[in-house]
Amino acid sequence: MSALRLVLRTQPSLRAQLLVPLVAVLLTLFAGSIMFTLLGKSPLAAFYAFFIEPLTTRYGIGEVLLKTGPLLLIAQGLAIGFRARVWNIGAEGQLLLGAIASGALALQFEMSDSKWVLPAMIVVGTLAGAFWAGIAALLRTRYNANEILVTFMLSSIALQLLYYLVTGPLRDPMGMSFPQSAMFGDAALFSPLLDGTRVNTSLFLSFIATACAWVFVQRSLPGYKLLVSGLAPGAARYAGFAENRAVWMGLLIGGAAAGMAGVAEVAGPLGLLQRNISPGYGFAAIIVAFLGGLHPIGIVFAALFMALIYVGGDMSLVSVGIPNASTTIFQGMLLVFYLACYVFVNYRLKRSGAEPAASRSTEVATDA
Repeated sequence: MSALRLVLRTQPSLRAQLLVPLVAVLLTLFAGSIMFTLLGKSPLAAFYAFFIEPLTTRYGIGEVLLKTGPLLLIAQGLAIGFRARVWNIGAEGQLLLGAIASGALALQFEMSDSKWVLPAMIVVGTLAGAFWAGIAALLRTRYNANEILVTFMLSSIALQLLYYLVTGPLRDPMGMSFPQSAMFGDAALFSPLLDGTRVNTSLFLSFIATACAWVFVQRSLPGYKLLVSGLAPGAARYAGFAENRAVWMGLLIGGAAAGMAGVAEVAGPLGLLQRNISPGYGFAAIIVAFLGGLHPIGIVFAALFMALIYVGGDMSLVSVGIPNASTTIFQGMLLVFYLACYVFVNYRLKRSGAEPAASRSTEVATDA
């Protein structure tokens, strides 16, 4: 009796790499239709609310672009580290540190109309995110601490720090005890990009980061060293590529990108510091990075798709009555199916078991 087993490919399958995102999306839609049916909702109505309705209005398109910005920015930074097998899972905390540092600076210059306030916020927020990721890099390189656990736990610390600040030192004294800071001045805000929407010029930061990521990954020696460090650590060490340098570079780039995304949030649609800054962009960006195949161009399309899920999830809550958790479930299924499908990039199915009849006959003849 024959059975199927996984066999390692001699080289990764390019066709499988191209098909993996598509198959993962199709499987997610199939599983989602089953979920909606069990909830007593029409799958067609739910999919329309998720993927079509946000694109039918100017405001909906603006919301998709608004959410694309931080997802794209963070995912581009994380993907660089992931290519080197440096697993930064704490982009959410690094985003919050960027938001806190830039927000504190904005509050110090609340009444200023200087054109340098916003650029200074971008620099400070980016450095704060890199600093928060640098803690994990230090613990990994010096004490061999697992960066997955460290970055994840640092996210919880960053969240508690934000709670403390908006209910204490940075709370608006005129805000009637609400846990939020005062509104930022106009000099500390990004300009609107599309009338009638909340999308703003911070979106350009994401596209600039995408261009920089493409150059770094495809055309630079440090990017090549990071890739080799991830694919063949032994060969990288033999060639003189330091593993610790790869860890530092991967974590600092990811943290800097997340910190910049935090600036974009507080200086963009929010305009202040509050308890809820991010709806989980740091974690969703992990899915975006993998769904885009860790390639700068693929990540652009993956970020747009994930942003559509975010906005569509909010709209389906009202128009179809789907639970708010459906957005998170969609994201989780997308990641699980992607990882499951990605196995076939490096492995193939092979039937094994009983030997062919001709082979058995030959053995019998030989024995005789």
